[in-house]
Amino acid sequence: MNDFMNNINFGKTTEQLETFFFGPARAYAAMSLDYSEKLVGAQLDAFKAYSDASLSQARAAMDIKDAEGLRSYIEGQQNTAKDLGERVKNDAEKVVALNQDFAQQSQKLVESSVKSASQAAK
Repeated sequence: MNDFMNNINFGKTTEQLETFFFGPARAYAAMSLDYSEKLVGAQLDAFKAYSDASLSQARAAMDIKDAEGLRSYIEGQQNTAKDLGERVKNDAEKVVALNQDFAQQSQKLVESSVKSASQAAK
Protein backbone atom coordinates (compact mmCIF):
# COMPACT_ATOMS: atom_id res chain seq x y z
CA MET A 1 0.00 0.00 0.00
CA ASN A 2 2.88 2.33 0.78
CA ASP A 3 4.28 1.88 -2.77
CA PHE A 4 0.89 2.73 -4.19
CA MET A 5 0.80 6.00 -2.21
CA ASN A 6 4.31 6.92 -3.34
CA ASN A 7 3.31 6.43 -6.97
CA ILE A 8 0.25 8.59 -6.53
CA ASN A 9 2.28 11.37 -4.89
CA PHE A 10 4.98 11.12 -7.55
CA GLY A 11 2.38 11.35 -10.29
CA LYS A 12 0.75 14.33 -8.62
CA THR A 13 4.13 16.03 -8.18
CA THR A 14 5.01 15.42 -11.81
CA GLU A 15 1.67 16.83 -12.90
CA GLN A 16 2.14 19.90 -10.72
CA LEU A 17 5.66 20.48 -12.04
CA GLU A 18 4.36 20.22 -15.59
CA THR A 19 1.43 22.55 -14.90
CA PHE A 20 3.28 25.17 -12.88
CA PHE A 21 6.79 25.11 -14.25
CA PHE A 22 7.71 23.01 -17.28
CA GLY A 23 4.63 23.74 -19.37
CA PRO A 24 4.83 27.53 -18.97
CA ALA A 25 8.63 27.44 -19.36
CA ARG A 26 8.34 25.53 -22.65
CA ALA A 27 5.63 27.89 -23.89
CA TYR A 28 7.77 30.92 -23.01
CA ALA A 29 10.84 29.39 -24.67
CA ALA A 30 8.88 28.68 -27.86
CA MET A 31 7.47 32.20 -27.84
CA SER A 32 10.96 33.65 -27.30
CA LEU A 33 12.37 31.63 -30.19
CA ASP A 34 9.58 32.82 -32.50
CA TYR A 35 10.22 36.42 -31.44
CA SER A 36 13.99 36.04 -31.96
CA GLU A 37 13.46 34.54 -35.39
CA LYS A 38 11.23 37.44 -36.44
CA LEU A 39 13.62 40.02 -35.00
CA VAL A 40 16.68 38.50 -36.69
CA GLY A 41 14.74 38.32 -39.96
CA ALA A 42 13.86 42.01 -39.71
CA GLN A 43 17.48 42.87 -38.93
CA LEU A 44 18.76 40.85 -41.87
CA ASP A 45 16.26 42.50 -44.21
CA ALA A 46 17.33 45.93 -42.97
CA PHE A 47 21.02 45.09 -43.27
CA LYS A 48 20.51 43.90 -46.85
CA ALA A 49 18.61 47.05 -47.80
CA TYR A 50 21.22 49.34 -46.22
CA SER A 51 24.09 47.40 -47.79
CA ASP A 52 22.47 47.47 -51.23
CA ALA A 53 21.95 51.23 -50.96
CA SER A 54 25.55 51.80 -49.87
CA LEU A 55 26.97 49.66 -52.65
CA SER A 56 24.72 51.31 -55.20
CA GLN A 57 25.92 54.74 -54.11
CA ALA A 58 29.55 53.63 -54.23
CA ARG A 59 29.06 52.36 -57.78
CA ALA A 60 27.36 55.60 -58.76
CA ALA A 61 30.32 57.58 -57.35
CA MET A 62 32.67 55.51 -59.49
CA ASP A 63 30.70 56.52 -62.58
CA ILE A 64 31.20 60.28 -62.10
CA LYS A 65 33.08 61.55 -65.15
CA ASP A 66 32.00 65.17 -65.48
CA ALA A 67 29.98 67.99 -63.88
CA GLU A 68 26.69 66.52 -65.13
CA GLY A 69 27.60 63.15 -63.61
CA LEU A 70 28.40 64.87 -60.30
CA ARG A 71 25.05 66.71 -60.34
CA SER A 72 23.24 63.46 -61.06
CA TYR A 73 25.16 61.71 -58.28
CA ILE A 74 24.26 64.41 -55.74
CA GLU A 75 20.57 64.19 -56.70
CA GLY A 76 20.79 60.43 -56.30
CA GLN A 77 22.36 60.90 -52.85
CA GLN A 78 19.43 63.07 -51.78
CA ASN A 79 16.91 60.50 -52.99
CA THR A 80 18.82 57.70 -51.33
CA ALA A 81 18.98 59.63 -48.04
CA LYS A 82 15.21 60.21 -48.21
CA ASP A 83 14.54 56.54 -49.01
CA LEU A 84 16.85 55.33 -46.23
CA GLY A 85 15.19 57.70 -43.77
CA GLU A 86 11.82 56.15 -44.60
CA ARG A 87 13.33 52.68 -44.37
CA VAL A 88 14.79 53.37 -40.91
CA LYS A 89 11.41 54.70 -39.75
CA ASN A 90 9.58 51.62 -41.07
CA ASP A 91 12.17 49.26 -39.60
CA ALA A 92 11.84 50.93 -36.20
CA GLU A 93 8.05 50.63 -36.36
CA LYS A 94 8.39 46.95 -37.26
CA VAL A 95 10.63 46.29 -34.24
CA VAL A 96 8.26 48.19 -31.94
CA ALA A 97 5.34 46.09 -33.24
CA LEU A 98 7.33 42.88 -32.66
CA ASN A 99 8.15 43.99 -29.11
CA GLN A 100 4.54 44.90 -28.36
CA ASP A 101 3.31 41.57 -29.71
CA PHE A 102 5.87 39.69 -27.61
CA ALA A 103 4.89 41.65 -24.50
CA GLN A 104 1.19 40.93 -25.08
CA GLN A 105 1.82 37.23 -25.65
CA SER A 106 3.99 37.09 -22.51
CA GLN A 107 1.25 38.75 -20.48
CA LYS A 108 -1.33 36.26 -21.78
CA LEU A 109 0.98 33.38 -20.88
CA VAL A 110 1.46 34.71 -17.34
CA GLU A 111 -2.29 35.22 -16.92
CA SER A 112 -2.94 31.70 -18.17
CA SER A 113 -0.34 30.26 -15.79
CA VAL A 114 -1.77 32.16 -12.84
CA LYS A 115 -5.28 31.01 -13.73
CA SER A 116 -4.11 27.39 -13.92
CA ALA A 117 -2.31 27.71 -10.60
CA SER A 118 -5.31 29.21 -8.84
CA GLN A 119 -7.62 26.54 -10.24
CA ALA A 120 -5.25 23.81 -9.11
CA ALA A 121 -5.00 25.35 -5.64
CA LYS A 122 -8.79 25.09 -5.16
